[in-house]
Amino acid sequence: MSLDLTPEQQQIRDAVQTLCDRFDDEYWRDKDEKHAFPVEFQKAVAEAGWLGIMMPEAYGGSGLGLTEAALLMQTVGNSAGVLAACSTIHINIFAPHAVAVHGTEQQKEAILPPLNRGEDVVCFAVTEPDAGLDTTHITTRATRTADGYVITGRKMWTSTAQRANKMMILARTTPIEDCKKPTDGMTLFYTDLNRKYIEVREIRKHGRAAVDSNAVFIDALPVPLGHRIGEEGRGFSILLDALNPERILVAAEAVGIGRRALAKAASYAKERVVFGRPIGKNQGIAHPLAESWMQLEAADCLIWRAAALYDSGRPCGAEANAAKFLAADAAYLACDRAVRTLGGMGYAAEFDVERYLREIMIPRIAPVSREMVLNYVAERVLGLPKSY
Repeated sequence: MSLDLTPEQQQIRDAVQTLCDRFDDEYWRDKDEKHAFPVEFQKAVAEAGWLGIMMPEAYGGSGLGLTEAALLMQTVGNSAGVLAACSTIHINIFAPHAVAVHGTEQQKEAILPPLNRGEDVVCFAVTEPDAGLDTTHITTRATRTADGYVITGRKMWTSTAQRANKMMILARTTPIEDCKKPTDGMTLFYTDLNRKYIEVREIRKHGRAAVDSNAVFIDALPVPLGHRIGEEGRGFSILLDALNPERILVAAEAVGIGRRALAKAASYAKERVVFGRPIGKNQGIAHPLAESWMQLEAADCLIWRAAALYDSGRPCGAEANAAKFLAADAAYLACDRAVRTLGGMGYAAEFDVERYLREIMIPRIAPVSREMVLNYVAERVLGLPKSY
């Protein structure tokens, strides 16, 4: 299915596009080169009220659905900031869902409004260096005390931890060997990122330099009992509620990025003259770009199908995973073709498509690998035996 925009959805797209247009390629190129967080962009998004698009109106949100959130993020992805712009606000769109659904009334009132206003900056600490995608084998431990917990462990690839003052963290409260199922015994917390007990080390990486990724070292962090989200030991199942929305949002972002790269390539192909003719006349240029348009459009259809299923309360795991897989691959090919269409200029920072290519690598890897998506579809859709 495609998304036929309602008047309200068209207003969302237009308003977000107008906001993003204030931050051009030069702005994002500068942030990337200096490894500087786009504070101005994040502030503008917060002031416009977009951070709480899916949060309940009672807590300062807009109370809209995942379809509208995906439209927001696809529009941001299609802007000059591409994935860096998306990553600046991405966690605010999906992570507070755990609090909105599983938090107490007191937690919702304390946590959600400052997040929606952009006053609090949260990071999402789940991945670990020795567990990776095998979340059941995390070793960060939360030990019960008289008035709460003490958390000790390591987290990896924690985005925005350089600036965050809050942290959503998954930790083991029961050793895996003492659990009936590997997914039992993990607990989710929303707490202060107290740097007295936490060391944050930035990881230099291939792309998306404007938004930091980090290794986080936690040493006996005290966490009040009231910072636990949901029941002890049910953290993994609570976390699952946010996984499908995140995959759909990442897919929407990827399609937006792919379309921007494709538009740049097509524009260049019409203007660049070699051997007395625009290079776009050559099928060796035109056909790959045409194929990328088709691939992006096909992935886009599945995104809105997955979002519609989620918003109607129906299962969407297969569609969400497949949308992420197809969109990331289609966008990567579009960015790669954009660089090659521009040739030497595609490799030059001033034409920006090399930045798009560096950043689009992330959706192919995270939040779930291509191989794990294939495993999911093979097992859950086709009924094939589990391979791992």
